[in-house]
Amino acid sequence: MQVPAEQLERLFDALTDVVFFVKDTEGRYTHANRTLIRRLRLTQRSDVVGRHVTELFPPGMATSYAAQDRHVLRGDRIDRHLEVHVSDNLAAGWCLTSKEPLIVDGHICGLIGISRDLGSPDGNDRSYRRLQRVVAHMQAHFASSIRILDMATLAHCSVAQLERHFRRVFQLTPHQALTKIRIEAVMHQLRGSAPIGAISMACGFSDQSALARQFKATVGVPPSVYRAMCHDERRTEHPPAE
Repeated sequence: MQVPAEQLERLFDALTDVVFFVKDTEGRYTHANRTLIRRLRLTQRSDVVGRHVTELFPPGMATSYAAQDRHVLRGDRIDRHLEVHVSDNLAAGWCLTSKEPLIVDGHICGLIGISRDLGSPDGNDRSYRRLQRVVAHMQAHFASSIRILDMATLAHCSVAQLERHFRRVFQLTPHQALTKIRIEAVMHQLRGSAPIGAISMACGFSDQSALARQFKATVGVPPSVYRAMCHDERRTEHPPAE
């Protein structure tokens, strides 16, 4: 694989809010920036290079990341996928992950990707105030069905304009913003004892299966595993998402 490792790693080493990585066709890391190394609580690139996600991340998260990699190595792309990592104090850190096949001479020889921390909204943008009305509506009614057309009407713009403004101000689509609000509500409720089926209905999911699929795709582990993490005061510290 012909990758200018030193140049790429030096470039991405300077970005503390971005995880950068390259993997081979077996899903093993060939390159990683210092942000990834630091978040894995390791000290040098050699601690990561040559290793698979199953060797570096907790089982549930590793399974999710490995499944993503298999899709990409078959030729698919992952574009700005909203994910959350769970730190050792159960704080949620949101990021947008993109991965694509690494193609050399017409053949897939690995994958390349970045995962960027979700930044603060741009409060100086001229659309910020009207978009805040939409976000407030989402926060108040996330348990119900929310149509994007209604959100656009609330913001006094078209659906296309709403999508564009949301990406510019929040780095998210309206759908991603709503998913984030719902998943955060689920994570909060999983700290209690309510049945997961009841939580799914209370947080805007059609049923428990729909919640389980979205939760695992976003958090990397099923709701039941996250609940166990919340209830286990002696849990092992978990590194953040890739």
